[in-house]
Amino acid sequence: MIWLISLFILAGVLAYGRASLRWTTLVVAGWLGLFSLAQGGGNWVFLLWVIFDAVFIPLNVPAIRKRLFSRVIFKVMKPMLPTMSQTEREALEAGNTWWDAELFSGHPDWKVLMDLPAAKLSAEEQAFIDGPVETLCSMLDDWDITHNRFDLPSEVWDYIKQHKFCGMIIPKHYGGLEFSEYAHSEVVMKISSRSSTAAVTVMVPNSLGPAKLLLAYGTEQQKNHYLPRLAKGLEIPAFALTGPHAGSDAGAMPDTGIVCYDKFKGKDKVLGIRLNWDKRYITLGPVATVLGLAFKLYDPERLIGDQENIGITVALIPTDTAGVSIGKRHFPLDSAFQNGPNWGKDVFIPLDWIIGGAEQVGNGWKMLMQCLATGRAVSLPALSTGASKMVSRNTGAYARIRKQFNLPIGEFEGIEEPLSRIAGQTYIIDAARKVTAAALDDGQKPSVISAIIKYELTERMRRVVNDGMDIQGGSGICLGPKNYLGRIYQVIPVSITVEGANILTRTMMIFGQGAVRCHPYIQREMEALGNENSEQALQQFDQVLFEHIGSVLHNLAAGFWLGLTNARFVEVPGDQHSRRYFRQIARLSIGFALVADFALLTLGGSLKRKERISGRFADVLSNLYLCSCVLKNYQDQGSPQDDLPLLHWACQQTLHRAQQSLLAIFHTLPMRIPAYLLRAVLFPSGKPYSPPADHLIHQTAGLLLENSPTRDRLTHGIYINDKPDDVTGRIEVAFQVVLAATPVGAKIHAAQKQKQLPKGGVLDVLEAAISQAIISKKEAELIVSAEKARFAAISVDDFSSEQLSNGGVKI
Repeated sequence: MIWLISLFILAGVLAYGRASLRWTTLVVAGWLGLFSLAQGGGNWVFLLWVIFDAVFIPLNVPAIRKRLFSRVIFKVMKPMLPTMSQTEREALEAGNTWWDAELFSGHPDWKVLMDLPAAKLSAEEQAFIDGPVETLCSMLDDWDITHNRFDLPSEVWDYIKQHKFCGMIIPKHYGGLEFSEYAHSEVVMKISSRSSTAAVTVMVPNSLGPAKLLLAYGTEQQKNHYLPRLAKGLEIPAFALTGPHAGSDAGAMPDTGIVCYDKFKGKDKVLGIRLNWDKRYITLGPVATVLGLAFKLYDPERLIGDQENIGITVALIPTDTAGVSIGKRHFPLDSAFQNGPNWGKDVFIPLDWIIGGAEQVGNGWKMLMQCLATGRAVSLPALSTGASKMVSRNTGAYARIRKQFNLPIGEFEGIEEPLSRIAGQTYIIDAARKVTAAALDDGQKPSVISAIIKYELTERMRRVVNDGMDIQGGSGICLGPKNYLGRIYQVIPVSITVEGANILTRTMMIFGQGAVRCHPYIQREMEALGNENSEQALQQFDQVLFEHIGSVLHNLAAGFWLGLTNARFVEVPGDQHSRRYFRQIARLSIGFALVADFALLTLGGSLKRKERISGRFADVLSNLYLCSCVLKNYQDQGSPQDDLPLLHWACQQTLHRAQQSLLAIFHTLPMRIPAYLLRAVLFPSGKPYSPPADHLIHQTAGLLLENSPTRDRLTHGIYINDKPDDVTGRIEVAFQVVLAATPVGAKIHAAQKQKQLPKGGVLDVLEAAISQAIISKKEAELIVSAEKARFAAISVDDFSSEQLSNGGVKI
């Protein structure tokens, strides 16, 4: 038994240390030699040497190994290779990998994350945010926009165009602002804290519109014509992709273009495309002057090549082109941003209207996947962050202002829980936004991460707003000019739906794409299995297969060791407060990689259809990424001690969710006994992570109830004003005055407890308090101002029947 245990320990050490096959052979041979000497020979010793020779000799001779092992596994796996459409293949090839691949590897290199430069604004970008963005926000009245106009006022449209809000990503030599992705994010975030309609209007041309496609793929002629006009707002772009019969399934797109000759602008015979399409849900579509259109291109007469079915193609089409129809507007949940259908009937365009010209025919889906992933990583996360920060600041202030039973409601334990979630989730959301934007500015184009933060940040924003509505109560559900939360609550499903519905993003994109894109070996194995040259394929497969096996063995040994020690001995960055969280990410990363390999081995290509399993894998990867961003952001901000409750809440919440999702996977995997043994290896001491405890909930909630640098850091970058008649300004004014009056109120309550003053409201006993010199006249004036501001902050709107009946849809 002692010898057997020593063999297992030796094997574990070799696997943990990633020993080469040759070194492993020598060490095992040495152990077997010592065992033989100790036993003095015998049948068991002879049998062990036979097994050793049968296994290790072939493994160390490549020609024999390939024939006996690799070829057999190759033949078994090749039929299991899942079929992959062209659109799926192009989606997999889009962008690159970054920290997502490190997490997938099971042994993340922290240097990759920690050496990333912190997100920063240039002086020019900061001036734009402090100037034009601040001014634009002050011009926005969301109630007027969403209830009366169902559109931005004309002066706001003019201001957006005049100050080039739609040209943030366009280089200066084309007349744009040439801002960083982080600046783009900061602008959208600030506007979204004031008006989602204005935020969507600004973000679409900079992320989902033709400008990004033109910059990456357009001809010089197209760039020189369109980019200056887009930057100045002379052209309003829209991108037409989604149709009634094809949403997420681009391969089913029924919109077609046929290569043919026809008359065009006075010329009798122009080579071009005859288009027919039907699109809907197109943001800015009703006001667009130029459409970026995606369609399937066919060339039945072989006029431009030898293929009939060319594939998805993208063209720029002025909306005044003959045959183009711009429909009426959609009405997306009381939001007023321009959105509607469009269609085309026998629309003829020349070939040079294709983005990139004739050379880019058939490359449309690849172009979209390459370019729109960065938009998914910037715009919707920025909008989610703006909404979450706005709720944190204003609902936190409201919980301090609003009183029940003579106490601020924020001090009730029942209110503390949603308040802590609001603060903690906002901290997570902002950290992920900033770190991802910094990665984009550093040259990364991580397509899987863009799906993670689109899904996670919009979902977490949904929870923040829901918690805000619970705390606001009646003031949240009564719409009107004083309600800053109702319209955000109504428009939440828009962000959940656009740019890939969240259900499909979670179940198909994050892990479904990530399992191939980020895994250190799967993509290479798939390439080998798909290689038509059998000898070359086998050689390639043999090499990567044994690298993969070595990685699995390492992760198995490392997972058990880190589970036993709770990762105490892993080298990680961080300080005394954050280091333990870095270690737990390393531990869960190994577990995630090992379980993912087990799922891929046992389910093979069918894993693609097991969306419940892939969704749970997506939750693990997403929460590990978010926790990594929280730690990175904490370091980038200088590791402020005042922010520790937020750091602890965010890390504990994300690690607990990652753990629970990983454990849930074991119950859905085939081959239950090996699956449960694997669980025992990874979690030998049970569940190590718990959600934030009560004392931490209390600390985190308290951060929103007081003026502090932490509160300002958490809500930095949104629109804040102190106008008493403004929808959020009245909350800010009341918060400051109520805090200033709190010591005076405490004097009065203390005197009431000592029966120096009669019971009653503070306004009722002011005269008595002054006459007994308990407070001064100046302090009494502060109480009066605070109570007046408090009433203004908690007041809600009311309307006559006539006013309500006149507020119907006018679009």
